[in-house]
Amino acid sequence: MALFAIGDLHLSLGKSKPMDIFDGWDGYVEKIKTGFARVAPDDTVVLCGDLTWGMTLEEAEEDFRFVSELPGKKILLKGNHDYWLTTVAKATAFFRKHSFENIEILKNNCFLYEGAAICGTRGWMVDEALDGALNRKIMAREVLRLEMSLVEAEKAGAREKLCFFHYPPRHGGYVCAGIEAVMRKYGVTRCWYGHIHGRHGHSRAVTGIEGGIEYNMVSADYVNFVPQSISVSADI
Repeated sequence: MALFAIGDLHLSLGKSKPMDIFDGWDGYVEKIKTGFARVAPDDTVVLCGDLTWGMTLEEAEEDFRFVSELPGKKILLKGNHDYWLTTVAKATAFFRKHSFENIEILKNNCFLYEGAAICGTRGWMVDEALDGALNRKIMAREVLRLEMSLVEAEKAGAREKLCFFHYPPRHGGYVCAGIEAVMRKYGVTRCWYGHIHGRHGHSRAVTGIEGGIEYNMVSADYVNFVPQSISVSADI
């Protein structure tokens, strides 16, 4: 078994909102299929948000079918465009109804993989210029959700905690202090995120080790639509 991550597939198979009009996104659906060729049926892929443009589960049905038919178990977390995800119970019931048996939701919980815990939350914007009462409230909620996920990992006895987000905990010169504080509190040393697109955004993406945490950007257009392999050491 192997573990992978990729974000921001931005599928639109059931409605007319393709991404091909953007630089680097030409033929992206076929690129996703090609990229997933490295994934085996018993592997796990974490999808870091913005899976589909569908506003409801019904609008997104064709996108979920496409994802379900790709190899591997899929663990989805919410992105800023995933309006279809209102409650985990509704999404799970929809997946089961349509036999999308290899899709799960990461929200206030964790999943175990080879003794490590897959944890995370959507996150929120880090731009200080957008600060305000509402943004602070949303950020506080995301910090709480991350901690709930990490607490579940502790209960499960995970030997390592891997964190996944949609929004970057760091971007350019901005830092989500609350998110980073929770990661440090629970001994997280590696995380993966998406959300950032285009050459300008990519140039400001934080990758590598910052403050003792390794940051990995996995937006689909940044990784050329290829799921990125994640190593999990048996010695941790």
